[in-house]
Amino acid sequence: MKQILVLNAGSSSIKYQLFRLPEEKVLAKGLVERIGESDSAIKHEYLNAEDVFEVQQEKVTLRDHAESMQLITKKLSENANTATSIDAVGHRVVHGGEHFNQPAVITEPILQQLKDLSFLAPLHNPVNILGIEVATSMFPDIPQVAVFDTAFHQSIPDFAYRFAIPKSYYEKHSLRVYGFHGTSHAFVAKKAAEHLQIPFEAFNAITIHLGNGCSITAIKNGQSVDTSMGLTPLGGLVMGTRSGDIDPSLIFFLHNNLNMDMAEIDKLLNKGSGLKGLTGDQDVRTLLSRYEAGDEEAKLAIEMYTYRIKKYLGAYLAALGKTDAVVFTGGVGENSQLIRAKVCDQLESLGIELENSANEKPGKAARSISTDTSRVKVMVVPTNEELEIARQTFTVIGG
Repeated sequence: MKQILVLNAGSSSIKYQLFRLPEEKVLAKGLVERIGESDSAIKHEYLNAEDVFEVQQEKVTLRDHAESMQLITKKLSENANTATSIDAVGHRVVHGGEHFNQPAVITEPILQQLKDLSFLAPLHNPVNILGIEVATSMFPDIPQVAVFDTAFHQSIPDFAYRFAIPKSYYEKHSLRVYGFHGTSHAFVAKKAAEHLQIPFEAFNAITIHLGNGCSITAIKNGQSVDTSMGLTPLGGLVMGTRSGDIDPSLIFFLHNNLNMDMAEIDKLLNKGSGLKGLTGDQDVRTLLSRYEAGDEEAKLAIEMYTYRIKKYLGAYLAALGKTDAVVFTGGVGENSQLIRAKVCDQLESLGIELENSANEKPGKAARSISTDTSRVKVMVVPTNEELEIARQTFTVIGG
C-alpha cells in the first residue's frame, strides 16, 4: 500500500487529495483559497473512523504557499486515517514541452527544465513549480513526481502538430501544437475502453472535455493523434473566457486599428472573450437558464459553443476513420444533456445516434447514451484528473 498526495497549485490556491493505492481510496481532500490575502480559507475533508467524510472549513490568514502547505500537512496529520507517512507527492504540471511524454521523478536538472519551459505557459508553470519547491521543502525525503497536461499529446504526428510557418520557428523556439487536458483525456478514454470492453491499445475515440476550459482530442489505438488546443490553451473550442480559434489577422486589426497593445489583446482573448465576452456570463449553468428563458444573447452563445464542438467532432471522425466512441466529460460535458444533444444533433449519417432518454437521465458513473444501433457509441465518463495523477505517480515510484 502506498499513500500518494496529489497537489494542483494555482497562483492563489492549492487543491489536494490523498489517495491510498492500489485500492484507489480517497483518504482526504481539500482546497486552500485566496492565498496571500487576509481572508484565506481552507476546506478540508477526511475519512473518519466510520469511513464517512467529515468536513472542516475555516477562515485563516496565509501569507504564501509555504504556510498553506504547512496547514495542509497539519490537517492531514490530525486524523488517524491520514496521519501515516506519505510515500510520494504527485504534481500537476501544465506544460512539459517536447521534453516530457511521461511523468517524471523531479530532480534538480528536471526542475530546471521545467523553469526553462515557463515561457510556454507563463501563467501556469511558475505556480506549478512553486508548489513543487514548497512540497519538496516540506517532504525532502520522499519522491516528488511531475505529471504533465501535455504528455498524452506527445504522440501526435508532426503533420498535425506543426504550424505552417517557417521551420526555424519550430526548430529554434519550439512553436508547435502541444495540447492540454491530457491527463483528463487519458483517464476518460481508458475508462470508456474498459466500459466497452475494448483493449485500450485498439481503442479509437474522440474525447470532449467541457469545463471552463474546453478541448477535444482524437485518439487512435490508445494514443492522442490530434487535439484542439495548440501552443497554449487559447486555441480550439469556445470556452468560458477564452475565444478559441480566431482569424489571426484579428490580432493585427486590434493592434493597428484600435491601438490595443499586446498585453491588452492577450487579456481580451484569454480572459474577456468566449462565453463571457458574448454574454457577460462565463458559467454555462447560468447561460443555460438564460437560454431556456428565451434570452437571445445566451441562445447565440450556446449555438456558437456547440457548433464549434460539432465542427471539430466531424473533422476528427474523418481523421480517425473507424471510431468506437465519442466521450463527453468535464463539468459541462458530464452534466448538461442539452449541450450533448445539440452537439450530436443530425449526426446520424456519421454513425452517431443519441438515445434521448439515456441522455436526459443523470448519473455519476460511466455510461452509454447512444442507441443500440449507433455505429459510434456516445458516452458520458466523469473525469478524475487527481486519480490519474495518483495512478501515474504510483507507477513511477514502483507501485
